[in-house]
Formats: sequence, C-alpha cells, structure tokens
Amino acid sequence: MERLQEAIQKARKARASRQVEPLVLSDAHAPAEAEIDENLWQSLPEMKIDPSLIEKNRLISFRGGPEATPYDMLRTKMLQQTLSNGWRRVALTSPYSGCGKSTAAANLAFSLGRQADLRTIVIDLDMRRRGLVNILKQTGSHSMADVLQGKVPFREHARRYGDNVIFGLNYTPTRNSSEILQSRQTIEVLEQIENEFKPDIILFDTPPLMVSDDSHGFLKNVDCSLLLAAAEETSIDHIDVAERQLAELTQVMGIVLNKCRYISGSFGNEQGYY
Repeated sequence: MERLQEAIQKARKARASRQVEPLVLSDAHAPAEAEIDENLWQSLPEMKIDPSLIEKNRLISFRGGPEATPYDMLRTKMLQQTLSNGWRRVALTSPYSGCGKSTAAANLAFSLGRQADLRTIVIDLDMRRRGLVNILKQTGSHSMADVLQGKVPFREHARRYGDNVIFGLNYTPTRNSSEILQSRQTIEVLEQIENEFKPDIILFDTPPLMVSDDSHGFLKNVDCSLLLAAAEETSIDHIDVAERQLAELTQVMGIVLNKCRYISGSFGNEQGYY
C-alpha cells in the first residue's frame, strides 16, 4: 500500500510542472438558483432495492452505520471539493473493467441519499454493458443511449430512490456508445436534465479509460473525476497512465483504491466508536 501511494505521489509531482490551467466553469455548470420542482422529483417511479442484494452485491452503504464509513468519508471529501471549487458533474472511471467503479457509484449514491438536503442524479454512461442495472437488479426497456439520442425523455426513463436520488440506468447495452457520448446532442440533453431537475451533484459512471475511446470523448464535459483502482489487481503503471490520460481531459479529484482487504482501524470505527 505504501509503495503504491509513494509511486502515485511521485508521478503526480512529475506532472505538476506541466499541468494545464485549471478548468474554468461555464454558466451551464454554475449552481442552479431556481427553485427545485418537488412535484417533478416525486412524480418519478420509485426504485425498490431487494434487501438480499445488499450483502451479495456489496452495497455496504445502503443502510448506513459503521459499514458505510468508507463511502461516507469518500462522500464528504468529494462534497468538500465540489463545493469549494463550484463543481457539480463528477465522473467515476477506472483504467480497466473490474475495478468496482459501478459498485462505488451505487454506494456513493446511497451515501449521498442520506444527506437529506442534497439532490443527486446518478447516470450510467458505461453503455456497452448493464453495470448498475445488474448491481441494483432493476428492470426496464430502454438505456441512457435512448435518452441522449432524444428517443425517450429522461423523466420517463429515470427512477427515484428515496426523495433525493435519481438513477438513469441502462436496461439494454449499446454498440455505438462512443459516437453518442461525443455528440453535441448528448451535451444538450445533459444540460436539459440539469435545468429541469436542478441537482446539487451529478455522478457519471463512465467507461474504463483503456478499453475504448468512450470516456475520452465525454470527460471534457464533466468538472472533475475520481479514478478507481483495484488493490492487488491494478498495477502502478496502469494507474499512472490512466491518471495522465484523465488529467488531459478533466480535473482529477483523486484516486480511490478499491477492494482493499486490510483496512482495520483506517476509518475510526473501532474501540466502540459506534
């Protein structure tokens, strides 16, 4: 773990001298001032989660409590950065598949959902597969590709969890996702969703960086990104390459080392804290 952290820090320092100028947010990313339409949010079909999935699919943040502490800490650190920088669009990506980014997106959504004063939208843009749908075990007829192409309104496709979290999922895979994500229409549809629902934060579950050009064509449209890596699986070289690619496209909020087996005492929940 220490060698990995040292290598990442060394790579970051080496790139700091050639870092591009900080992202200047457009008006489209400015915090919404208009009043939220509560009726619109409540009109969406409510998502039900089968309790048997919580342990099976590692939804450790679902019920809160000590098990959710790692994701609650990630949530808080993420919100601190988004608020201080005026960011709203946050992408989750990884070097390759299998790093757990979709599971992390689901857990972050449940953690954010316990912040009653926040409105969160989670959009699955890893459209070549049914990642979040398989984790959450939901059924439907369309994908986010249909929404982004204007075939289905987002309000008819989206599902609400609780009062303040909305999911946009992929019930069917999409073959031409790269072209869709790079289209002007995608940018316009996402702006329409923001203007209509006025979320405080949007999480995008985006495709892995090293398996296609899907994310490379889209990440310029987000404010920042979290890079997910799998402990004991993702090599330091792959993390370094992925972070360099990501830094060319958007602001890198940080690297999350996922699937850690040895975290006892790392999150302050021992010795009766809870």
